[in-house]
Amino acid sequence: MTRYLYTLIWIALLPLLLLRLFWRARREPAYTQDIRQRLGLYSGSAPSPTIWIHAVSVGETRAAQPLIEALLQRFPHVRVLLTQTTATGREAARELFGGRVALAWMAWDLPWAQQALIRHWRPLVAVMMETELWPNLTVACRSSAVPIVLVNGRLSARSARGYGRLPGLTRAMLQRFAAVAAQTPEDAARLASLGAPAVTVCGNLKFDVELPEAPRALGLRWRAALGDRPVVLLASTRDGEEALLLPTLHAALPSNALIALVPRHPQRFDEVAALVARAGLPMVRRSGDVLPDASTRVWLGDSMGEMVAWYTLANLALIGGSWLPLGGQNLIESCASGCPVIVGPHTFNFAQAATDAIEAGAALRAADVADAAAHSAALLADPIRRAAMASSALAFAHAHRGATARTLALIEPLIRARLAATNDR
Repeated sequence: MTRYLYTLIWIALLPLLLLRLFWRARREPAYTQDIRQRLGLYSGSAPSPTIWIHAVSVGETRAAQPLIEALLQRFPHVRVLLTQTTATGREAARELFGGRVALAWMAWDLPWAQQALIRHWRPLVAVMMETELWPNLTVACRSSAVPIVLVNGRLSARSARGYGRLPGLTRAMLQRFAAVAAQTPEDAARLASLGAPAVTVCGNLKFDVELPEAPRALGLRWRAALGDRPVVLLASTRDGEEALLLPTLHAALPSNALIALVPRHPQRFDEVAALVARAGLPMVRRSGDVLPDASTRVWLGDSMGEMVAWYTLANLALIGGSWLPLGGQNLIESCASGCPVIVGPHTFNFAQAATDAIEAGAALRAADVADAAAHSAALLADPIRRAAMASSALAFAHAHRGATARTLALIEPLIRARLAATNDR
């Protein structure tokens, strides 16, 4: 009964969902491309067999990269389908994989839409990244005999409490998963307590992501152009954080320090640029393709796919999403780039990674924005400590590799069994 009520809510929200897509398309036109796929509407039939991976946005898409590359190598004659929810996620997929994978929008979690998606693509297995838990999707997979797997699974204590308020719906949904690969023992315990069977701790796939050479080289060119000028990076900031961080850092940092500011969401680039202008801080925009000069205080990273370049450039990075109760953003890429990290008090979405990085000496936790500014100024003045943190960051990132092999060991038998069954028909 709970799932039927859940479905009725989806149906009631459909007009608003469609309006929201067209609203977002004002800034990101891709949202209105292939819009029929959101409802499971396709023409023709796709070639099979297919391995289906769903990664909702940019972070999940990049995290899925090592697993997708391994699957492409292990199963060269099997199509890989990558579905997403956001336009930025789809753009990241095009950059990472080109035409080597098929791309489609994830269908909304309506029974007929999920069933139509599965009928069209006929996947051997459905692989959901991180926290993509959809009741009607799991039912559609079960009814079509498609094993569904959760990989790189994470579930914060806050999210677990939310799912726990609907125990019948949540338990039935999780019990339909053929396997669950959790990032940490804490994630595994939360998922198991809610009803997930056969939970295995495989680690975090993001540690296995190979940093692309082109943005690394770009960051090094930026560093050569700026010389020894200190750079503090505000990485993947979220709505409301820039207004807190900028004035405090501007007051605390040396006058020659450059603040590199890279908002998490591209639709906010103009909004953040206007905020910097109102603050009276001299700024250049990355999209203008002009390097900062000595008078520039803020360099706005209003471009896509260059996060590694910013980490390569920076002397230290303050990780966004952690300065307001938003759960924090991924710090693994910063550590893998050898960039010392400062996180705020709110890291519940990446709790274990943040705790481990702090214990490894790769990161510091600040109590608030003022504390972060004080830490930043102190680190800029202490190159020996910065170098030690950079070394610890690289060691931390290297020590946690291996999740791809463990996850592949979980998925591969399911794929091979389905391939064998398909060939026997």
